[in-house]
Amino acid sequence: MRPRSGGAQPRIVTESSPVARKFLYVVAGLIVLVLAALLVYRIWGMQLIRAVMVPREAFTPLRPLAPNAYDDPGMWIARPDIRKGNPALWTPQGLKDAPVAKKAAVFFIHPTSYITTFGGAHWNMRLDDKDALNTARRFVQGQASAFNAVGDIWVPRYRQANYGAFLTRDQAGDQALAAAYRDVAQAFAAFLKANPEGPLILAGHSQGSRHLLQLLREQVAGKPVAERIAAVYAVGWPVSVEADLPALGLPACARRDQAHCLVSWQSYAEPADPSPIIETFERRNGYTGRPRKGTHMLCTNPITGAFNGSAPASANRGTLDSRDDARPPRLLTGIVPARCDTSGVLMIGEPIDMGPFTLPGNNYHVYDYSLFWGDVREDARQRLATFLKS
Repeated sequence: MRPRSGGAQPRIVTESSPVARKFLYVVAGLIVLVLAALLVYRIWGMQLIRAVMVPREAFTPLRPLAPNAYDDPGMWIARPDIRKGNPALWTPQGLKDAPVAKKAAVFFIHPTSYITTFGGAHWNMRLDDKDALNTARRFVQGQASAFNAVGDIWVPRYRQANYGAFLTRDQAGDQALAAAYRDVAQAFAAFLKANPEGPLILAGHSQGSRHLLQLLREQVAGKPVAERIAAVYAVGWPVSVEADLPALGLPACARRDQAHCLVSWQSYAEPADPSPIIETFERRNGYTGRPRKGTHMLCTNPITGAFNGSAPASANRGTLDSRDDARPPRLLTGIVPARCDTSGVLMIGEPIDMGPFTLPGNNYHVYDYSLFWGDVREDARQRLATFLKS
């Protein structure tokens, strides 16, 4: 707006007031603090997490469950006779599925939901821990639900290892995981007893996939039940093509129309720092006894269902958007691409807002299933169809 002619010209103030200067100093100070915090988190993020998350108590062996513990429906988060409040039966609004020729029985092992800090942390979850169970139910809704079009889903409760067990090299961490596996193995035996015939799909995520791989090695490979496996989804846990797969009795899935095979991926946005997971991967020998270091980490592209390769975002059949607590999760298509990197992890392009649980290094571990929920659903459908034909 122009000043009026003939009158006094407006005075231009070029000096900031003391209050304004003080405000700017505060803003500048906050910016410096935020940048410093981000730098500390970027450099020492995992060290800080370890310091907070690893339990400080000594490991105490768990008392074995009763032999018939998993005959009780209350020991399951999901199974076919649980209809009311079964999170595995959830589907996004408006989703329509064509019926399958024959359903499979699906055994799903949920990921770590027992995450505690400092003095309150135990090495294994108590079965009556409501917070951990509620979180596990949310995981089942967002992950195991991808399989409800192809089968009846069984998800056991188990005394899972604390998240801190993965952050330490102390013997207690291994002991906690071994204790959790014994519960899972007992639940799997009950699952097979209830499903003595027909196709099976085995799936898990993170800690669940770790237990799943051990189940394959000890309870499936080389046994009659192995012939019933339509597909295995060991998502969110590193698998060595050379040092693990030969002992598991199943090959890597090379294409989507292949059955009786195993898929696995771990999701990172770019720029990615997968060094913590690679360190974990290379630290120990595989299930064959061969060192994993120097071998290839299995990366299945969930959009194509193929071993390695890339796919554009436009081909993604659906990503679960769960950011808004005020409304149910939505299925959004064409949002996230996928590319298997030479390191063996799955790249999803630039960071995407999936919620607050992205880990250091642009690690989208928590969202491995959510990023490709629609693709997992189609993948299971096609692999089961192929299995039934054969």
